[in-house]
Parts: sequence; C-alpha cells; structure tokens
Amino acid sequence: MISQTAEYALRAVAYLTQHPDEPYPIAVIAEATQVSPSYLAKVMRALSQAGIVRAQRGPAGGFTLAVPPQDLTVFDVVDCVTPVPRIRSCPLGLPEHARELCPLHAQLDAAAARIEESLRKATFADLTRNSMFPERPRTADDTRPPA
Repeated sequence: MISQTAEYALRAVAYLTQHPDEPYPIAVIAEATQVSPSYLAKVMRALSQAGIVRAQRGPAGGFTLAVPPQDLTVFDVVDCVTPVPRIRSCPLGLPEHARELCPLHAQLDAAAARIEESLRKATFADLTRNSMFPERPRTADDTRPPA
C-alpha cells in the first residue's frame, strides 16, 4: 500500500515526535527506527526539503520536527516521499475513456482517494500518544548525555 521509503519516513517522524527536546543525529534515528543510516539520510533530506523536519549542523546537530505534531498528518509525510498514485486518465490511452475512467480504473482511483482521506485524518499527535520507541538509544559516536 505504501512504499518502503514512506514507511521509513513515517518511522523517523514518529521518533522525532516522541523525542522533541533536542536534535537527533541520523545514527540515533536510524538505530531506533531500524533503518540504514545511509538510506535514512536520503529520506531525511526529502523531509527537510518539504519543511517537515529541520536539519541543524554541527556537533550538537541533528534533526527536529519543523511542524507541530498536531498539525502534521501521515499524508503530509507520505506525500513528500512517495505520493499515493491516483488515476487521472485511462492508463491504456483508450479514446473511449477520454472523458471518464472505465469502471475498473474509477474503482481503483476511488480506493486511492479513500486511502488519501484516511492518511489526512491521522496526525502524529494522535498516533504517538503511546510510546512507539524506547528511550533514546545510544550509539558509539554519540557523546551527548542521555535525554
């Protein structure tokens, strides 16, 4: 239903939602969310470009949320990395379907619309009321004191 990239983005944002006090480096987020640090860096770059997270450079740097959790939806995150595919015109290019989708593709697009609607209703404040992640994990190169 959603891509692996979207799943990783959702995990990272959920982690940051539950740990709002300070910036977290990629290594810490990657360990907690069980995502490869190199791949997570690409995901975080996309989230940063979309204005969902904020990147801070330097020894005390890392990522923080740029949007309050009550204003941030699952749709916002998924849409910035891999949007839900919608069917706007006949995938077969049939002229008789130029004005409206055939029943099959209309049904598939309606299902995609319902998925989008559901993702738009779910905020990170709602989703992370109960802890999803253990306390901040430590990495070998992380010299900051525990939160």
